[in-house]
Order: sequence, then structure tokens, then C-alpha cells
Amino acid sequence: MTRPADQETLEIIRNNWQQVCHDVAEACKQAGRDPTEVTIVGVAKYVDAALTAQLVAAGCTIIGENRPQVLWEKFDWFQQNGISMPRWHMIGHLQRNKVRRTLASVNMIQSVDSVRLAKELSDEAVRQNREVDFLVDVNLTQDATKTGIGREELATQASALSDLPNLRWCGLMAMSSLDADSATIANEFSEVRKLRDELQQSLVGKSDLRELSMGMSGDYREAIAQGATLVRIGTRLWNGIL
Repeated sequence: MTRPADQETLEIIRNNWQQVCHDVAEACKQAGRDPTEVTIVGVAKYVDAALTAQLVAAGCTIIGENRPQVLWEKFDWFQQNGISMPRWHMIGHLQRNKVRRTLASVNMIQSVDSVRLAKELSDEAVRQNREVDFLVDVNLTQDATKTGIGREELATQASALSDLPNLRWCGLMAMSSLDADSATIANEFSEVRKLRDELQQSLVGKSDLRELSMGMSGDYREAIAQGATLVRIGTRLWNGIL
């Protein structure tokens, strides 16, 4: 049973947030990196809007959501209740028929997993007269259970993606293979970083691929060691809540 959003719950969430911040900073130091180079995206798919607001109150400024409808509902709830709005990142699969409503609420789409989706986002961003940041979801292992664009397709489509009106291509997003060991995870994230670097060389003056969204609660250390700038932390933030 999920705890109610009361003062005791807020203290638990605040302690969880502070512990995650500490651990991410330690992982950065172990990797020889400045902790300010890595931003935590708090994944709130497990909880309702009130608990999400408590995570924001604890200090989390970016909330990641997996389902568009949930993001819309929470965005509206924050507005209706006059609560300071975090930055919203869409980190799950986005269907093209949900693009219009999602763009009205979101700051970044991390999960652009097809060129068709990117073009739909661009068309809608033009209609809404706004610019939208996005990451390309890559699937370098060709794992059929994961979404994402493969290496070869991305290489051929990179220039077209960078030219889409009203979209800012900011980098790559990736997940490691399920149940992989630490060495395998590190190697997979290293390959994502190398791909980003190759793409950046080919897109000089067109796109600034500064972001690497890699790593979750179980593999953020390997991700940080391989250059992650965004880590998507969920389950560790809700210890004692769910």
C-alpha cells in the first residue's frame, strides 16, 4: 500500500532524495567527474500527483514520466493547485496521436524512437510556435524488447533529424540490457557515448549533442563512469513509500 502524502511521507521522500543526490555525487567523484555535470531525473511513474509534488518539494526539479496521459494529468493537477511546476520529461514511448497534448506540457522528449515520431513532433512544434528539446532513444544492441533507433539508421538520418524545424536535438537516451553484468553494462554505455561523439563530429554547427541520458537506479554508477549527463532514478526515490 502506498503511503499518503503527509508530513511523515515528505520526510521519507526528502531523505531518499538527499541519499540519491549523495550517491550520484560519489559516483561522479569515483569517475573523476564534477557532480554538477550530472542531473537527476526523478521518475514518478509509480506515484500520484500529490506524492510527485512532495518529490519536487524535496528538491527534484525534473520529473520523468513514462505514460503521456499520466504526465498530462499531473501537469494539470500542479496548475490547478498552484504548485511550482517542475520541468517535465517524457521518458517512455510516445505515440504520434498523443504528440499534440504532450508538447503542451513537456520540456523535453527523451524517447524519440523513430524518424516518423520526430517529424510529427516538428510539425506540432511549428503549429504551437515553440521549440522543443529532444533526445534520440537508441537501441545499439538491437534488443527486440526495447524501443529505439539502431546505429545504422541513426547514422543515415542524423542530418535530417538535426534539420527538423522547431526541434533541438540535444543528445541520446539509452537503456542497458536487462540482467546484464556490470562490465557488459559499462561497455554498452561506452558504445552509446562513442556514437554520440561520432554524431557530434558529423553535426558540427547544426546540433549540440551535449546530453547522454543513461542509467537508472540499478546502473547509474556505470552510466556516470561512461559520461551520462542525465540519470533516470525511480525506485530508490520511493523506498518506504510504496
